[in-house]
Amino acid sequence: MRMSELPRTGVIGAGVSGLTACKALTDFGVPHTCFESSDDVGGNWYFGNPNGVSSAYRSLHIDISKPSISFRDFPMSERYPDYPHHSHILQWLRDYADAFALRGQIRFNTRVAHGQRGRAGGWRIVLEDGSEESFDALLVCNGHHWSPRHPQFPGSFDGPQIHSHDYIDPSTPLDLYGKRVLVVGIGNSAVDIVSELARKTVSDTVFLSTRSGAYVVPKYIFGKPVDQVVRPNPMLPAALQRRIGRVLQRVINGRMEDFGLPTPNHRFLDAHPTVSSELLGRLGAGDAVAKGDVRELLGNRVRFADGSVEAVDAIIYATGYDISFPFLDPQLVSAPENVLPLYKRMFKPGLDDLAFIGLGQAIPTIFPFAELQSKLTARWLSGDWAPPTDAEMEAEIPRDEAFHTGHFVDKPRHTMQLDWYAFERELKARTIPAG
Repeated sequence: MRMSELPRTGVIGAGVSGLTACKALTDFGVPHTCFESSDDVGGNWYFGNPNGVSSAYRSLHIDISKPSISFRDFPMSERYPDYPHHSHILQWLRDYADAFALRGQIRFNTRVAHGQRGRAGGWRIVLEDGSEESFDALLVCNGHHWSPRHPQFPGSFDGPQIHSHDYIDPSTPLDLYGKRVLVVGIGNSAVDIVSELARKTVSDTVFLSTRSGAYVVPKYIFGKPVDQVVRPNPMLPAALQRRIGRVLQRVINGRMEDFGLPTPNHRFLDAHPTVSSELLGRLGAGDAVAKGDVRELLGNRVRFADGSVEAVDAIIYATGYDISFPFLDPQLVSAPENVLPLYKRMFKPGLDDLAFIGLGQAIPTIFPFAELQSKLTARWLSGDWAPPTDAEMEAEIPRDEAFHTGHFVDKPRHTMQLDWYAFERELKARTIPAG
């Protein structure tokens, strides 16, 4: 990319990642235009987003506490609760956009249909209305929780089936009152939905099916948000901290099998943690019933791995998402089985005018991760920092992947895992003093 002048930059998406990118580019004077298919900022946190990307359900509260999700440049207001509702987060993102005057560079109701890279670099962006724009660089900030992943089970099911992406509440889009409901998955969305439906005032019976099992972490320990009590210690090796975490989890919650859940097929912290202060109580009260993997769909019944068969009226698949870039040529960028090796989860060697923001499953949360990536990107585009050579990036990527994902179960949901605190320390200390 030519750096004799600041490159005109296109930004796709105005959710968390797009907003932090616009703010950082503004701080460094990099000219940019952000394309947002919706009528407002917020992305996944815009409940009922007219562009169809939001996976927020009516009762959704984030499972990470307010201090952890706060941007360094814009902490969340003290008036919000420990675990904010999606409406709080959306308002905070709107306030962020207004506080830094970001809206002027965002073109709302404008969907990018295609991005084509020139032979000598640069990007031609084709919009849904057929108009075109040209940029020197492109930042992809379209998120990774909007393209539902569906499992394939033998047999067929006669009743309604939806993905958790489409779940709003017990009556929308399906009337689940008094019904026997199967929820497949044991991530945070799955356990939230199970906990909501399992109230005896709602569904008849709720089954929770999980193939791999999980360790459920409460939201509070000793009266404090769990992520404010249990935090990584840079003075201790990561492997030792995971061993300590396994002991603490056993002391707090006991054995998952005591609640009817299958024995996890991994050690604690070798899969993305599931956070809930309600699920184990629902299971212990018999309001929800834990099951193993689905073996076969049998019309209006479901057979499970243990051979048991249950009558089911509806199925909700909380089975994750595919990483997708529908506006880019798959030959240029794609993520089969959610695998996309990137330098610092940002740069693809060989493409010196493209960067991804927020394309990581950061523990505990994406918000400061996207903000720090955005600051590094703005330094790159302003000429204040240069990425390593392609060869150096190619050598660094597997080392980073081994550190951040090597101990995780090999599943599509874990291909982008990273320890935010380690990522931040490394990026600031070794790659660049990103501030």
